Amino acid sequence: MPRLRPRTIRSTFAAAVLVAAGLVAASGPGAAPAEAAIGGLVWSDEMNAAAGTPPDGSKWLRETGGGGWGNNELEYYTTSTSNAAHNGAGQLVITARRENPANYQCWYGPCQYTSARLNTSGRFTQTYGRFEARLQIPRGQGLWPAFWMLGNDIGSVGWPTSGEIDIMENVGFEPNTVHGTLHGPGYSGCCGLGGGTTISSPLANAFHTYTVDWAPDSVTWYLDGVQYLRKTPADAGGNRWVFDHPFFMIMNVAVGGNWPGSPNASTVFPQQMLIDWVRVYAWTTGGGGGGGTGTPITGYGGKCVDVAGAATANGTKVQLWTCNGTNAQRWTRTGSTLRALGKCLDVAGAGTANGTRVQLWDCNGTGAQNWNYTNGQLVNPNSGKCLDVAGPSTADGTQLHIWTCHTGASQRWTLT
Repeated sequence: MPRLRPRTIRSTFAAAVLVAAGLVAASGPGAAPAEAAIGGLVWSDEMNAAAGTPPDGSKWLRETGGGGWGNNELEYYTTSTSNAAHNGAGQLVITARRENPANYQCWYGPCQYTSARLNTSGRFTQTYGRFEARLQIPRGQGLWPAFWMLGNDIGSVGWPTSGEIDIMENVGFEPNTVHGTLHGPGYSGCCGLGGGTTISSPLANAFHTYTVDWAPDSVTWYLDGVQYLRKTPADAGGNRWVFDHPFFMIMNVAVGGNWPGSPNASTVFPQQMLIDWVRVYAWTTGGGGGGGTGTPITGYGGKCVDVAGAATANGTKVQLWTCNGTNAQRWTRTGSTLRALGKCLDVAGAGTANGTRVQLWDCNGTGAQNWNYTNGQLVNPNSGKCLDVAGPSTADGTQLHIWTCHTGASQRWTLT
């Protein structure tokens, strides 16, 4: 039976120290999945940079520190290319070393090991979809590689209310086993919702693809395309299902800690995790095609509310465009929010003036993202104004903004 693995989530974007933990059990592999219900590729890192190049700073934040991360881990995470760099052969390599080149101080004194931890916070988040990576993990007693996700509201609501999805975790004393786990309020610590699968040879012997399909009503895990675990809100035992908002991704290789234990004489350093690629796809209820979760919002001139370029960056323009059925035009109503591509329809700067542009932004629960659908109009209660087409114009690319509500066609919307 696996050990408890308390883990503190420490990030440079939040000052709070938040403790995560979980207990997972092994299980056999399940049947091959049905046709994947995924839409188009929305984010990827193919790791094709030149040898010695650091992780792409537009996609990954490099975290630092040696505070034990709530789990009595032994490593110090650095920003050095000695610990995270491309190898020039199509992989990014995270390297754990037995060293202390800069007199790093850890919770137990001078650090014994260095490694790297990368996340996409502030660079990419998404709600629902397929998240996967092709990895060759390290091996050895005391090694703990992981590919996982945290809710982007962790800085405001804390853990475990933010939610955590562990896509892949391995501990060195179980070389053939991968674990997947959910953490949320009422099912964290000893009682995370998890499981695992064991194969015939060590995972470190070869590249494997680790995947989760995250839908509004489930999270499903796969190893090399074979499903081995699925969890739904019913598994939360009446506790809140918190997997309904944007999450960011994390990659790291920890050394030591309460769950994996410390390295011993059998552990060889350096140890490496090779990341061949990381890819994220939009979710669709149809299993293929160009559509995503949700339906179009049609309006002026018979055209659709559209996210410019299907981009997911905060501040991306929301515009009028010829309806085309792509993910950029698929909107889901969740409470009083409208979501596309994992983010929310937002009034820039929570403005209230006529002409304030609307945009795509991380869902954050503020009044700038509240919309009431009344008599064919989308009303933002925070400003008391309506979603409106600038001009008004029917040209593709016309900016959408807020304006004093009136009865004109530029403020009439059909939610299907």
